[in-house]
Amino acid sequence: MKSRSAPRGAKVSPKWIIVFTALGFAFGMLFSNTYRFLGPLESDDRIIFGRRYKQQEQNINESGVGQINKAHEAIESLDNSVAKISIELPLIKSSDSVEKSETRSEETEKRKKVFMVIGINTAFSSRKRRDSVRETWMPQGEKLRKLEDEKGIVVRFMIGHSATSNSILDRAIDMEDAQHNDILRLNHIEGYHELSAKTKSFFSTAVAKWDAEFYVKVDDDVHVNLGTLAATLARHRLKPRVYIGCMKSGPVLYKKDVKYHEPEFWKFGETGNNYFRHATGQIYAISKELATYVSTNKDVLHKFANEDVSLGAWLLGLEVEHIDDRNMCCGTPHDCEWKLQAGNACVASFDWSCSGICKSVQRMKGVHERCGEGAATLWSALL
Repeated sequence: MKSRSAPRGAKVSPKWIIVFTALGFAFGMLFSNTYRFLGPLESDDRIIFGRRYKQQEQNINESGVGQINKAHEAIESLDNSVAKISIELPLIKSSDSVEKSETRSEETEKRKKVFMVIGINTAFSSRKRRDSVRETWMPQGEKLRKLEDEKGIVVRFMIGHSATSNSILDRAIDMEDAQHNDILRLNHIEGYHELSAKTKSFFSTAVAKWDAEFYVKVDDDVHVNLGTLAATLARHRLKPRVYIGCMKSGPVLYKKDVKYHEPEFWKFGETGNNYFRHATGQIYAISKELATYVSTNKDVLHKFANEDVSLGAWLLGLEVEHIDDRNMCCGTPHDCEWKLQAGNACVASFDWSCSGICKSVQRMKGVHERCGEGAATLWSALL
């Protein structure tokens, strides 16, 4: 069979050559693109298949966009949650702080506000000394409660525990307290060489129990006029940090065979040096801020051999006003008696030679009769 062709010898115009070439190129591109988008054209469903393919592609794209949108929405939701948490966290912290503050406030309210707390240092063997104090300058029973409620003056014998748990000594103190209700037990093991530790324990216990303006330590062989003591301290109640007593500066005792020997004498300089100024240990008073300082730092405050030196050392590096009041260290009659007759009652009386009233069990009543201020002075004191 002969193919159709241009007659032999016929000439084709260049214009048509260009047209046919362009048409061929366009047809090739059309076929290629159709194959690419429609897939293999193997059946009459090739156009429908192509449409389905495009629809699936569109669905996939829409699904992808939807997933992206959902992801964006999730991220935005997370951002909002984080922002909300960031806003609420300070509120939670603030609420927590408020609760803690309220708890501290409740604890503070539990502490009874008083003017002064007097801790009378005593020992297991000093029952007769305690009784001599009870019979003279320390009110008993309802009067003791009334003194606390109406005047804000708390008076307690302070004592720790024996080295043996629930010993006969401890049981005896418990029985005595049940009878008089005037003993403050300390978390402290009693011992003569542990007086500095006992002083810290007293301040810590008293500060935790009472919110007082002043805290006073006195020995159980010293006579005290409570009304005069209250009036004396009241003159200094506007001062934040005061240390009141009979200030002294005795020699540092370095010899081992003497009373009040100081094993750490070398810390005070050359042999023969004196201690720094500090209140004598028979009686002294410190203001609330100082007692709180001792209580807070009790674990790191160094203890020297003598408790009055220890307290002086604890306060030496602070901004403290030392008040030397000689009415806090009067002698026994005739000294305190003459001053009382002159209208200048002593805060405290004792004998320097005995570091307290010599034979105080026998003599406390006589000192009180001759040097006591009288009940009216105490109950009329303006606090």
